[in-house]
Amino acid sequence: MFDPPDFPAATPALRFDSGGASLLGVLHVPAGPGPHPVVVLLHGFPGNERNFDLAQALRRAGYASLVFHYRGSWGVGGSWSWGHALEDTAAVVAALRGLAAAHRLDPERLALVGHSMGGFAALMTAAADPSVTAVASVAGFDFGTVAAHCRADPGVRASYVEAFAGELAPLQGTSGEALVGEMEAAGDSWRLAGLAPRLANRPVLLIGTGLDPVTPHGVHHDPVVAAYRAQPVERLEHHLFATDHALSDHRVTLARTIQDFLARCL
Repeated sequence: MFDPPDFPAATPALRFDSGGASLLGVLHVPAGPGPHPVVVLLHGFPGNERNFDLAQALRRAGYASLVFHYRGSWGVGGSWSWGHALEDTAAVVAALRGLAAAHRLDPERLALVGHSMGGFAALMTAAADPSVTAVASVAGFDFGTVAAHCRADPGVRASYVEAFAGELAPLQGTSGEALVGEMEAAGDSWRLAGLAPRLANRPVLLIGTGLDPVTPHGVHHDPVVAAYRAQPVERLEHHLFATDHALSDHRVTLARTIQDFLARCL
Protein backbone atom coordinates (compact mmCIF):
# COMPACT_ATOMS: atom_id res chain seq x y z
CA MET A 1 0.00 0.00 0.00
CA PHE A 2 1.22 3.47 -0.84
CA ASP A 3 2.01 5.58 2.20
CA PRO A 4 1.46 9.28 1.51
CA PRO A 5 4.29 11.59 2.53
CA ASP A 6 3.91 13.60 5.71
CA PHE A 7 4.47 16.86 3.82
CA PRO A 8 3.22 16.39 0.25
CA ALA A 9 3.51 18.88 -2.55
CA ALA A 10 0.36 20.94 -2.92
CA THR A 11 -1.22 23.55 -5.21
CA PRO A 12 -3.75 25.50 -3.14
CA ALA A 13 -5.84 28.27 -4.64
CA LEU A 14 -5.58 31.44 -2.58
CA ARG A 15 -7.41 34.76 -2.36
CA PHE A 16 -5.90 38.06 -1.34
CA ASP A 17 -7.76 41.24 -0.43
CA SER A 18 -6.54 44.43 -2.10
CA GLY A 19 -8.40 47.67 -2.67
CA GLY A 20 -11.77 46.04 -2.07
CA ALA A 21 -11.13 43.29 -4.62
CA SER A 22 -10.44 39.60 -4.04
CA LEU A 23 -7.34 38.67 -6.00
CA LEU A 24 -7.03 35.08 -7.24
CA GLY A 25 -3.76 33.20 -6.88
CA VAL A 26 -2.27 29.72 -7.12
CA LEU A 27 0.52 28.66 -4.76
CA HIS A 28 2.89 25.86 -5.79
CA VAL A 29 4.26 24.26 -2.60
CA PRO A 30 7.12 21.73 -2.77
CA ALA A 31 7.11 18.50 -0.84
CA GLY A 32 8.92 18.46 2.48
CA PRO A 33 8.51 20.11 5.86
CA GLY A 34 10.08 23.41 4.84
CA PRO A 35 9.93 26.19 5.56
CA HIS A 36 10.43 26.81 1.85
CA PRO A 37 11.73 30.01 0.28
CA VAL A 38 8.96 31.67 -1.67
CA VAL A 39 8.91 33.41 -5.05
CA VAL A 40 6.09 35.68 -6.20
CA LEU A 41 5.77 35.61 -10.00
CA LEU A 42 4.33 38.82 -11.44
CA HIS A 43 2.81 38.65 -14.91
CA GLY A 44 2.70 41.53 -17.33
CA PHE A 45 0.08 43.45 -19.27
CA PRO A 46 -2.46 42.05 -19.89
CA GLY A 47 -1.14 38.69 -18.67
CA ASN A 48 -1.21 36.39 -21.69
CA GLU A 49 2.06 34.89 -20.44
CA ARG A 50 1.53 33.94 -16.82
CA ASN A 51 4.76 32.01 -16.26
CA PHE A 52 3.29 28.82 -14.89
CA ASP A 53 6.25 26.98 -16.42
CA LEU A 54 8.51 28.98 -14.12
CA ALA A 55 6.25 28.25 -11.16
CA GLN A 56 6.54 24.51 -11.72
CA ALA A 57 10.29 24.65 -12.39
CA LEU A 58 10.83 26.61 -9.20
CA ARG A 59 8.74 24.14 -7.20
CA ARG A 60 10.87 21.27 -8.54
CA ALA A 61 13.92 23.19 -7.33
CA GLY A 62 12.48 23.52 -3.82
CA TYR A 63 10.87 26.97 -3.95
CA ALA A 64 7.24 27.74 -3.22
CA SER A 65 5.95 29.92 -6.06
CA LEU A 66 2.85 32.06 -6.35
CA VAL A 67 1.08 33.23 -9.51
CA PHE A 68 -1.80 35.69 -9.06
CA HIS A 69 -3.97 38.09 -11.04
CA TYR A 70 -4.14 41.81 -10.31
CA ARG A 71 -7.51 43.46 -9.80
CA GLY A 72 -9.46 44.22 -12.95
CA SER A 73 -7.80 41.37 -14.87
CA TRP A 74 -8.91 37.92 -15.97
CA GLY A 75 -12.22 37.95 -14.08
CA VAL A 76 -10.93 39.53 -10.87
CA GLY A 77 -13.12 42.38 -9.62
CA GLY A 78 -12.14 46.03 -9.55
CA SER A 79 -10.57 48.17 -12.24
CA TRP A 80 -7.21 47.75 -13.90
CA SER A 81 -4.52 50.39 -13.56
CA TRP A 82 -0.75 50.45 -13.24
CA GLY A 83 -1.06 51.87 -9.74
CA HIS A 84 -3.51 49.16 -8.71
CA ALA A 85 -1.03 46.52 -9.89
CA LEU A 86 1.62 48.04 -7.61
CA GLU A 87 -0.81 48.16 -4.68
CA ASP A 88 -1.90 44.57 -5.33
CA THR A 89 1.69 43.32 -5.42
CA ALA A 90 2.45 44.96 -2.07
CA ALA A 91 -0.76 43.52 -0.58
CA VAL A 92 0.05 40.00 -1.76
CA VAL A 93 3.59 40.14 -0.38
CA ALA A 94 2.26 41.28 3.00
CA ALA A 95 -0.48 38.63 3.04
CA LEU A 96 1.93 35.81 2.13
CA ARG A 97 3.89 36.50 5.28
CA GLY A 98 0.71 35.92 7.27
CA LEU A 99 0.13 32.62 5.47
CA ALA A 100 3.66 31.32 5.98
CA ALA A 101 2.94 28.83 8.76
CA ALA A 102 -0.13 27.37 7.03
CA HIS A 103 1.80 26.62 3.83
CA ARG A 104 5.32 25.86 5.11
CA LEU A 105 6.79 29.11 3.76
CA ASP A 106 9.83 31.04 4.94
CA PRO A 107 8.87 34.73 4.90
CA GLU A 108 12.51 35.69 5.54
CA ARG A 109 13.44 34.31 2.11
CA LEU A 110 11.02 35.97 -0.29
CA ALA A 111 11.86 37.03 -3.84
CA LEU A 112 9.91 38.82 -6.56
CA VAL A 113 10.27 37.79 -10.22
CA GLY A 114 8.35 39.80 -12.80
CA HIS A 115 7.94 39.84 -16.56
CA SER A 116 7.37 43.03 -18.59
CA MET A 117 5.01 45.22 -16.52
CA GLY A 118 5.55 42.61 -13.80
CA GLY A 119 9.27 43.33 -13.93
CA PHE A 120 8.48 46.99 -13.32
CA ALA A 121 6.19 46.00 -10.42
CA ALA A 122 8.84 43.68 -8.97
CA LEU A 123 11.53 46.36 -8.93
CA MET A 124 9.18 49.06 -7.64
CA THR A 125 7.85 46.82 -4.86
CA ALA A 126 11.29 45.63 -3.78
CA ALA A 127 12.53 49.23 -3.70
CA ALA A 128 9.64 50.16 -1.40
CA ASP A 129 9.92 47.05 0.82
CA PRO A 130 13.41 46.37 2.24
CA SER A 131 12.27 43.00 3.57
CA VAL A 132 12.08 41.58 0.02
CA THR A 133 15.22 39.45 -0.17
CA ALA A 134 15.88 39.53 -3.91
CA VAL A 135 14.27 40.72 -7.13
CA ALA A 136 14.39 39.78 -10.81
CA SER A 137 13.01 41.70 -13.79
CA VAL A 138 12.57 39.94 -17.13
CA ALA A 139 12.02 42.24 -20.14
CA GLY A 140 10.95 44.87 -17.63
CA PHE A 141 8.91 47.81 -18.94
CA ASP A 142 10.32 51.17 -17.86
CA PHE A 143 7.20 53.30 -17.45
CA GLY A 144 9.05 56.43 -16.41
CA THR A 145 11.21 56.44 -19.53
CA VAL A 146 8.24 55.75 -21.81
CA ALA A 147 6.25 58.50 -20.10
CA ALA A 148 9.00 60.98 -20.98
CA HIS A 149 8.93 59.83 -24.60
CA CYS A 150 5.15 60.26 -24.70
CA ARG A 151 5.31 63.77 -23.30
CA ALA A 152 7.99 64.73 -25.82
CA ASP A 153 6.37 63.31 -28.97
CA PRO A 154 2.61 63.28 -29.67
CA GLY A 155 3.11 60.58 -32.28
CA VAL A 156 4.77 58.27 -29.75
CA ARG A 157 1.99 59.03 -27.29
CA ALA A 158 -0.69 58.13 -29.83
CA SER A 159 1.07 54.86 -30.61
CA TYR A 160 1.03 53.84 -26.94
CA VAL A 161 -2.63 54.79 -26.54
CA GLU A 162 -3.43 52.54 -29.50
CA ALA A 163 -1.15 49.72 -28.33
CA PHE A 164 -2.55 49.68 -24.79
CA ALA A 165 -6.13 49.86 -26.08
CA GLY A 166 -5.49 46.77 -28.19
CA GLU A 167 -4.66 44.65 -25.12
CA LEU A 168 -7.73 45.31 -22.98
CA ALA A 169 -9.84 42.22 -23.75
CA PRO A 170 -9.06 40.43 -20.42
CA LEU A 171 -9.12 43.70 -18.44
CA GLN A 172 -11.84 46.01 -17.19
CA GLY A 173 -12.30 49.57 -16.02
CA THR A 174 -9.68 51.36 -18.10
CA SER A 175 -8.73 52.58 -21.58
CA GLY A 176 -5.63 53.22 -23.62
CA GLU A 177 -5.92 56.94 -22.95
CA ALA A 178 -6.31 56.41 -19.20
CA LEU A 179 -3.26 54.15 -19.04
CA VAL A 180 -1.03 56.58 -20.90
CA GLY A 181 -2.32 59.45 -18.77
CA GLU A 182 -1.57 57.57 -15.56
CA MET A 183 1.94 56.79 -16.76
CA GLU A 184 2.56 60.44 -17.67
CA ALA A 185 1.25 61.64 -14.32
CA ALA A 186 3.66 59.34 -12.46
CA GLY A 187 6.53 60.56 -14.61
CA ASP A 188 10.05 60.09 -13.32
CA SER A 189 8.84 58.46 -10.10
CA TRP A 190 8.32 55.36 -12.25
CA ARG A 191 11.74 55.49 -13.92
CA LEU A 192 13.52 52.22 -13.08
CA ALA A 193 17.01 53.71 -13.08
CA GLY A 194 16.01 55.90 -10.14
CA LEU A 195 15.45 52.86 -7.92
CA ALA A 196 19.17 52.04 -7.71
CA PRO A 197 19.82 53.62 -4.29
CA ARG A 198 17.05 51.58 -2.67
CA LEU A 199 18.25 48.32 -4.24
CA ALA A 200 21.97 48.89 -3.70
CA ASN A 201 22.51 46.18 -1.08
CA ARG A 202 20.24 43.45 -2.43
CA PRO A 203 20.55 40.86 -5.21
CA VAL A 204 19.03 42.14 -8.46
CA LEU A 205 18.69 40.20 -11.72
CA LEU A 206 17.92 42.08 -14.95
CA ILE A 207 17.17 40.10 -18.12
CA GLY A 208 16.81 41.95 -21.41
CA THR A 209 15.42 40.68 -24.71
CA GLY A 210 17.35 41.47 -27.86
CA LEU A 211 14.63 40.75 -30.47
CA ASP A 212 11.82 42.57 -28.71
CA PRO A 213 9.82 45.50 -30.09
CA VAL A 214 7.76 45.75 -26.88
CA THR A 215 10.65 46.46 -24.51
CA PRO A 216 13.62 47.15 -26.83
CA HIS A 217 16.75 46.69 -24.78
CA GLY A 218 18.23 50.04 -25.77
CA VAL A 219 15.33 51.78 -24.00
CA HIS A 220 14.23 49.42 -21.23
CA HIS A 221 17.27 47.31 -20.31
CA ASP A 222 20.66 48.84 -21.15
CA PRO A 223 20.08 52.21 -19.39
CA VAL A 224 18.84 50.45 -16.24
CA VAL A 225 21.87 48.15 -16.18
CA ALA A 226 24.15 51.18 -16.62
CA ALA A 227 22.44 53.06 -13.79
CA TYR A 228 22.60 50.07 -11.43
CA ARG A 229 26.27 49.52 -12.22
CA ALA A 230 27.04 53.19 -11.59
CA GLN A 231 25.16 53.42 -8.26
CA PRO A 232 26.31 50.68 -7.72
CA VAL A 233 23.85 47.89 -7.04
CA GLU A 234 26.54 45.67 -5.58
CA ARG A 235 24.88 42.30 -6.27
CA LEU A 236 23.67 43.00 -9.80
CA GLU A 237 23.44 40.22 -12.40
CA HIS A 238 22.32 41.00 -15.93
CA HIS A 239 21.83 39.16 -19.22
CA LEU A 240 20.65 40.01 -22.72
CA PHE A 241 19.08 37.08 -24.57
CA ALA A 242 18.45 37.04 -28.33
CA THR A 243 14.73 36.35 -28.10
CA ASP A 244 11.30 37.98 -28.23
CA HIS A 245 9.27 39.65 -25.51
CA ALA A 246 7.80 36.40 -24.16
CA LEU A 247 11.21 34.66 -24.35
CA SER A 248 9.38 32.10 -26.47
CA ASP A 249 12.44 30.05 -27.42
CA HIS A 250 14.38 30.71 -24.21
CA ARG A 251 12.03 29.39 -21.53
CA VAL A 252 14.39 26.67 -20.28
CA THR A 253 17.31 29.10 -20.29
CA LEU A 254 15.13 31.61 -18.44
CA ALA A 255 14.16 29.08 -15.78
CA ARG A 256 17.75 27.98 -15.25
CA THR A 257 19.00 31.56 -15.06
CA ILE A 258 16.40 32.47 -12.44
CA GLN A 259 17.04 29.28 -10.45
CA ASP A 260 20.80 29.91 -10.43
CA PHE A 261 20.23 33.49 -9.28
CA LEU A 262 17.87 32.44 -6.50
CA ALA A 263 20.22 29.65 -5.37
CA ARG A 264 22.87 32.27 -4.70
CA CYS A 265 20.63 34.64 -2.75
CA LEU A 266 17.84 32.59 -1.09
